[in-house]
Amino acid sequence: MNYTFHFADVWAARQELADGAWLTVQLSAVSMVLSLTIAVFGALARTSGPKWLRMIVASYVEFIRNTPFLVQVFVIFFGLPGMGLRLDANTGALIAMVLNGSAYTIEIVRAGIEAVNHGQIEAALALGLHRLQVFFKIVLPQALRAVFAPLGSQFILLMLNSSIVSVISADELTAAAQDIQSRTFRSFETYIVTIVIYLILSISFSAVFALLNRLFFPKLERS
Repeated sequence: MNYTFHFADVWAARQELADGAWLTVQLSAVSMVLSLTIAVFGALARTSGPKWLRMIVASYVEFIRNTPFLVQVFVIFFGLPGMGLRLDANTGALIAMVLNGSAYTIEIVRAGIEAVNHGQIEAALALGLHRLQVFFKIVLPQALRAVFAPLGSQFILLMLNSSIVSVISADELTAAAQDIQSRTFRSFETYIVTIVIYLILSISFSAVFALLNRLFFPKLERS
């Protein structure tokens, strides 16, 4: 194999890669927060809601988890305009990431809720607390503590899956890399640099989650 590496063209486009990486961080961070918010209420509905609501949430979770993320992106970006709702690429990417991420996160949070000792719930109800007070003050903190590690892993996977939204021309990192490669014809160099950037992002998100774990669940860290 006789190949000469040329990273100069990739380096010249470093600002484009930086902008793409920054949008990836923004999309991922916002989708993580929204996914967790939806997941908390979805998990509450699955564990304590009426039967019809449990069935709706369960159907949503099964539908999202058993269909390809790429197809979900296509449905949102190309399908919704047929119903009169047009979205720009970045907004469509965010909606797709939130819908996909929340389905997986609902199941993670639900597992944490079901791990909480039911005796604590009965004791709190006996003291006169409302069921929502019991959930948000007693059940949810313990549930999040129990599932914080898998939540972190799921959110990192969500960030990595953001590369898929490049197919609808969202201006994230992979789309930026594709634009650079199409101009420079330096595929190997471009995607090697892109892989390194994703690795740095993954490690950075892991460090952030570890810090949050220490801040919000210090007793868990000491045990």
